[in-house]
Amino acid sequence: MKAGNFTAGTRIGAPDPATTGTAKIRKLIAGSWIDAVALVVIGMIFVVPFVFIVLTAAKSRQEAALFEFTWPSQFQLFQNIREVIAYGNYRMLLALWNSTLLTVGSVTLIVLLAAMVAYVMQRRRDRVADAAGIVMLAGLIIPPAVVPTIFLLQELNLYKTIPGLIMVQVASALPFAILVLRAFMASIPRELDEAAIIDGASPTRVFVSIILPLLKPAIVTVIVVQAVSIYNDFAGPLYFLPGAENVTVQLTLYSFISQFSSQWNLLFANVLVVTIPPLLFIFFRRQIVAGMTSGAIKG
Repeated sequence: MKAGNFTAGTRIGAPDPATTGTAKIRKLIAGSWIDAVALVVIGMIFVVPFVFIVLTAAKSRQEAALFEFTWPSQFQLFQNIREVIAYGNYRMLLALWNSTLLTVGSVTLIVLLAAMVAYVMQRRRDRVADAAGIVMLAGLIIPPAVVPTIFLLQELNLYKTIPGLIMVQVASALPFAILVLRAFMASIPRELDEAAIIDGASPTRVFVSIILPLLKPAIVTVIVVQAVSIYNDFAGPLYFLPGAENVTVQLTLYSFISQFSSQWNLLFANVLVVTIPPLLFIFFRRQIVAGMTSGAIKG
């Protein structure tokens, strides 16, 4: 039975199923095009330069000097890498060792100090905590002063030493680390602290046994971000750690480039060797996102 232009089983004002299905298909197609364009842009920005580095590192010295995006006539990537590692009496191995000491020492102190400071600042509600928060924000805004820092390290007999540069890296990275850990710690209820104290735990025991394990996502975030930043730092070792015995991986890029002669194939092979360790942190991308967003909404 029909009434006007409507069937008996159709409600007046109800959406047409065919029209709704077509709209969904159009949205899916539009979303697919956006994803495809995004992948192309990402490939051009990140993948293409990396492929160019690999191809140039695999060429001979003459071919690499042409800077052409072509396949090498003679693939000698591993030969160039061996030459880079053996250059200067295996200078690259010393640089990797120095960078490892610098990165591990700095990140360890950053995590420990930032976790303790963030715990105190989050749990205390007084003027001292507010003042510390202002100082922390100032550390994020004010740029570091190189010359006064050098004078201070010289007075402490720490200039041109790895411990001295570790102190500089820790001081520079603490504001960001405290900010991340403090935001995450806001989601940890105070009732856990109170229950542990009632059971007889000391403040140190509460922090080590209860709070610190709960900070794992944020700690992983701080470790990954700061490790990549410190490992890739070029200005810090250049200013505060001069000397052939204190070379880091970033400073080895000077070995194959000069004013009158440059070995571009070995330089790009050096870049490839330096780039490989930070790429391992790609496996921690989920922990980075979780640690950065966990403190956004207080539970």
